[in-house]
Amino acid sequence: MTPHPAAWHAATVRAVASETPSARRLEFDVPTWPGNDAGAHVDIRLTAPDGYQASRSYSLASSGEAPRVLLAVDEVPGGEVSPFLVHELRPGDQVELHGPLGAYFVWRPGDYRPVQLIAGGSGVVPLYAMAALRDEIGDEAGFRLLYSVRSPADRFFAAELDGLAERGLELRYVYTRQGPLGWTDAVGRVTRDALAAAVWPARTRPHVYVCGPTAFVETVADWLVELGHAAHDIRTERFGGG
Repeated sequence: MTPHPAAWHAATVRAVASETPSARRLEFDVPTWPGNDAGAHVDIRLTAPDGYQASRSYSLASSGEAPRVLLAVDEVPGGEVSPFLVHELRPGDQVELHGPLGAYFVWRPGDYRPVQLIAGGSGVVPLYAMAALRDEIGDEAGFRLLYSVRSPADRFFAAELDGLAERGLELRYVYTRQGPLGWTDAVGRVTRDALAAAVWPARTRPHVYVCGPTAFVETVADWLVELGHAAHDIRTERFGGG
């Protein structure tokens, strides 16, 4: 899609739903939204009655031209913005969105090369947007997702990812604390060997997108380079407090 300049928009909450024990799915109506690429993000700004303002960046789980914006926000204990979004926001409420933002960490269809997605925790949100777009338009690029998450209950977009897996997404989980009933793989953090076994081999020259906590992203990116992937083919996005 054609890039659009970022601007501030009034967003009205259309629907809210629990996503994980610590996260919430938020759907907004944004009449002035110009559309966004898969993988883009927005800034959300909250203004207190005394005029104090706080803003944080959140990845978009949606893409395309429709005036609908979908987020999935994980609470950061002690944060200034995420606790309000997770616990207080209700349908009909309004917030300010600045975006769409980000031209580097986006996927645009039409490339013959395979795509490797690697997520840690809530870092799956922009990667889900990419996989969902690929499914929606029927793009023929091969897609793999390696998703490291604490437990089955902590998965974001669990049902949607299962559906995408039935339609061609190669999905592999790594559970760091507790696996599902009958899980036979090791439980623990992603290892270099597990990464090597799960991702497209370097000879296929995949586009690689890695999103998650800083330590996770940096470790995975270093291992990918050791495995022969070109550094310029690896795009990373980190998240912090909120």
